[in-house]
Formats: sequence, structure tokens, C-alpha cells
Amino acid sequence: MTDTLQTPLSGAAAEGGRVATISGVEQRRILTTPIPGPRSQALQARKTAAVAAGVGVTLPVYVVRAGGGILVDADGNQLIDFGSGIAVTTVGNAAPRVVEGVHEQVDRFTHTCFMVTPYEGYVEVCEALNRLTPGDHEKRSALFNSGAEAVENAVKIARRYTGRDAVAVFDHAYHGRTNLTMAMTAKNMPYKDGFGPFAGEIYRAPMSYPFREPAPIDGPAAAARAIGVLEKQVGANRLAAVVIEPVHGEGGFIVPAPGFLAAIAEWCASNGILFIADEIQSGFARTGDLFACEHEGVVPDLITTAKGIAGGLPLAGVTGRAEVMDSVHSGGLGGTYGGNPVACAAALGAIATIEQDDLAGAARRIEAVMRPRLEELAGRHPQIGDVRGRGAMLAIELVQPGTTEPDAATTSRVSAACHAAGLVTLTCGTYSNVLRFLPPLVMPEHLLAEGLDILAEAFSA
Repeated sequence: MTDTLQTPLSGAAAEGGRVATISGVEQRRILTTPIPGPRSQALQARKTAAVAAGVGVTLPVYVVRAGGGILVDADGNQLIDFGSGIAVTTVGNAAPRVVEGVHEQVDRFTHTCFMVTPYEGYVEVCEALNRLTPGDHEKRSALFNSGAEAVENAVKIARRYTGRDAVAVFDHAYHGRTNLTMAMTAKNMPYKDGFGPFAGEIYRAPMSYPFREPAPIDGPAAAARAIGVLEKQVGANRLAAVVIEPVHGEGGFIVPAPGFLAAIAEWCASNGILFIADEIQSGFARTGDLFACEHEGVVPDLITTAKGIAGGLPLAGVTGRAEVMDSVHSGGLGGTYGGNPVACAAALGAIATIEQDDLAGAARRIEAVMRPRLEELAGRHPQIGDVRGRGAMLAIELVQPGTTEPDAATTSRVSAACHAAGLVTLTCGTYSNVLRFLPPLVMPEHLLAEGLDILAEAFSA
């Protein structure tokens, strides 16, 4: 049977010339109406009347089924998915191991609150996180609901362990939408505008952003620049933690120059500062390594995870050195829904899929297909100033030709053209001029190729 296939295909056809299916969804693009179609438009009208205006929508097609690399909307259109729900459906929508685990758990019970009457699933997920995250030291984990909640708890743990208050973050960072994580996030609009005042004792250092450096600077030198700012403006002895995305997500898929992360981590270790890797978007095989910080052999003191951890169900984690995690008093960490049993069952299914189907290898194969096409496209269109990323976390930055001046307008037009043609794309970046690509790691290769064809046509138009 082809309806349970979960690994990338080499072509469009399955047995007998039929198009393969994944999780019951035929793996081909189908446009039956303009995008969005009439049913989606009607649902969008209901959304406008019922949902707060602050909850925006990138592409108002209302999904009724999904699997592999395809989203099926209410009008019967089948769109190629280069977004994965912002890096969440790494193992695909309705991945068999996730679905099976969720069904079994729902049949048993849906909630007790781990802090009241615990259950094995929570412990199993923590055991998996302790085993999979970088480093062979003794670790502990705690589970939460969202990436922002994980980051906030990591800061709490760091402050408790070190007895210090100050926290360093970087230019172009995105860490969440809670009050503390808004303070840690760099970009004002739409994440922070009008929502202050924000939490204090958050300090920002310059990031290594190779494309936008005024002059070439290697990773260690860029790290020295950031360290100099922190030592002068904060003081190493006041810092509880440095929090960094090993590959920046919302800030523009920025990959720091080689050696930057390692130099920052070494400085932290020398000064009693905890190095916290925010792997919420880059983790769980997305970059071709299980975690992005592994690419440079960096072992964080604490690591935050979410998004791809549970196949689409809300779950997040903080994992770290046992002595750090255990420094918090009993009852100091937790939450009513944190580590919900259904989400834990989904996470165990997603982790099994990532490991048993070698989805880190799948991410590297996706890069091998996509990067040459993106670089060839950049060679033909001078608006593409940079092609970057790792694995299945790739991006192109659009600029005024011959400059580094951001071109948000063209970025928006290209993305809109992709949407109209049935390709889900996302934009990001401090200057809103980056197209990011986050296909599910189970996407068939023929859909990758077709999506890239659509992108090329959008630029040509």
C-alpha cells in the first residue's frame, strides 16, 4: 500500500502508474478554483466576524486534510506545502506513528496534570530528549506548551542556577510573544509594537550575519565583537545566560559564520554564563543534523525545543545539565497542560519517525535538491542577494539589484504569486525581505521540483 508511505519519493508515480499517496493524500498539486476558493472565502468571512483582528492569516485557504507535502483545502485545491506550519509538521501531517500514538492515548485518558497524578508518557519524552540532545553529560528535562514558554522557563532556570539577572540575546533574534520573550525578540512590528513595557535585564549583542557585514569578518572575530559589547555594556559577571538560535528563524534564516557559536559558547563557559540554544525552529532534524548546534560541535548548557517535537500537537521542552535543571526548587517549574499525555504520545511517534526513517538524512537530501535550484535562480535574478540555510531550512534574501538594500515589496509579490499558483511559501526577516522554505521532511522529490518550478515562474512574472 502507498497510503502509509512516509519517506521522500524519487518521482511522482507509484505502483501501476498511480500518483502515490501519503497519509491518504494524493501527492500532486490540484487547482480547482482560484486561490482562495469560494468556500475558503466564506470561512474567511466567518473568521473576520469571530476571531480577533490581531490573529493574522498568511494565506486564507482553509485546510480540511493534509499529508506528505500536500495541503487540501475546503474547495478541493491541493497545495504544495513549503511551510510545514512554520517548521512544525516535520514528520508530515497525520504521520502514521503520531496518529496511532494519539489514538491509543485518547482512548486511555486525555489529561490528569503531570504535577498532580503523573504518567509514563511525560517521563518517556524527557528520557528521549536527554538521550537525543547534544552532549553525553547527565541531563534532566521539563515539558511545557509552546516555544515561548520553553524559552521563558530556560531563563528562569538560568537565573536560579547562577544567581544572576542579566540575559543576552542577539540582533535579528526571535524568541516568542510573551512579555519576557518579546523583550528578547528583536523585531518590533508585528511582534512588539504597542505591547510594552517589556521585561528588564535583557541585553542585545550584534549577530554574525555574513550577507550584511559591511566588511568580511569571520566567526571568531564576529564573536569577539559581540563579546566586547556585552563585557562593556553588561559585564560578564552579571550575565546569567546567553540565548541564541544556532540558525536564526524568524529573523531571516541567518546562519552565523563558522566558529561564531563555538567562540560564544567558550566565552560563556569561561565566565560562568549558561549557553542556551533556542532550537525551537531549527531542531528535530530540520537542518540535516538532529539539532543545528551539532553542526559545529557546540554542546549547550540548556536547549529549548518545540515545533517539530510532536507532529503538530502543542509541546515544548527545556533540556539541560542535571545540576542546572535540578537547581530549581520543587514546584518551581510546571503548568497545568505542560507535557499533556496526548501531546507526549504524539512526540514519541514523531521522534520514532525521525529516528527510524532517518529524517535528518532526508533533510540533507532536500537541500541537495533545493539549494542548486535556488542558486541557479539567483544567477538569473539579481534581486536574490543571498541563498542560505541548512538542510530543509533554506531561504533567499531579496534586495535591490547590486545592493544589500532590502526589497520587501518584491518579496511580497513573489510570495503572493506562489500562493496563487498553489505553493505555500512564508516570508520572514528583520526587513521582511526573506523567502523561507520549510518543506516537510517526508515531501516527495517531485513536489520539491514542482514547487521550485512555481517559484521560478513567480520570479519570471
